[in-house]
Amino acid sequence: MHIGKAIRFERIFNRNTGRAIIVPLDHGTTIGPVDGLIDMRETLSHIASGGANAVLMHKGLVPCGHRQQGPDIGLIVHLSASTSLSPFPNAKTLTGTVEDAIRLGADAVSVHVNLGDETEREMLADLGRTAARAAEWGMPILAMIYARGPKIKNEFDPDVVAHCARVGMELGADVVKVPYTGSVESFRRVVAGACVPVVIAGGPKMDSPRELLQMVSDSLEAGGSGLSIGRNIFQADDTFNMVRALHGLVHKGWDVDDAVSVAQGV
Repeated sequence: MHIGKAIRFERIFNRNTGRAIIVPLDHGTTIGPVDGLIDMRETLSHIASGGANAVLMHKGLVPCGHRQQGPDIGLIVHLSASTSLSPFPNAKTLTGTVEDAIRLGADAVSVHVNLGDETEREMLADLGRTAARAAEWGMPILAMIYARGPKIKNEFDPDVVAHCARVGMELGADVVKVPYTGSVESFRRVVAGACVPVVIAGGPKMDSPRELLQMVSDSLEAGGSGLSIGRNIFQADDTFNMVRALHGLVHKGWDVDDAVSVAQGV
């Protein structure tokens, strides 16, 4: 691996465990300034102090979250977007460049692709071009790959998710983010089909900390490399302790019961 890329990669992935806790904070562009994304410095402080490895955000949000004190945290700048107000919300378009991310001090970039959408070919082209540019700079790239479109009956189908992960890897991503498929056995097949780290998405807000922590634990058992989860962290009742609990699961080998206790502040 290019030494610059290796150095940056270790700012978002723990070099000892080979795993990452990434907290995406890009939701404001998609759905607006929801709870948890108003006071960005406070949110970032809870996430960093809890032990997350990196946050992910659009370029204009970076100055809003920059802090002058507290623990450091890796930065992934997201380069594609769409909004829920659009008649085509699954059609992502590039809104930034690798060079934008470099100027902001980013450790990695990310691009979102929705396979099956009518604009899939444009999104795939964007990912391919951005991956090539990132490689020139030694910049790691994360690909968020989901299956969303007229032909998609179930975006959590293991074969579909495995296809998503494989597309991201084959088009040059260093890390792929996909939905969890619901079982250790099925997700193990997803991981086996991609020779780069696979992290899970969080999806809609869950009903309980245990539900989230069990999903993360199961994904790790299947060979996953961590998580990239937003709303279930920044909208948790206690973001700091939720991140602490995830840190214990991902990097320290805690069991789910111990992690739940920490997440609940016990």
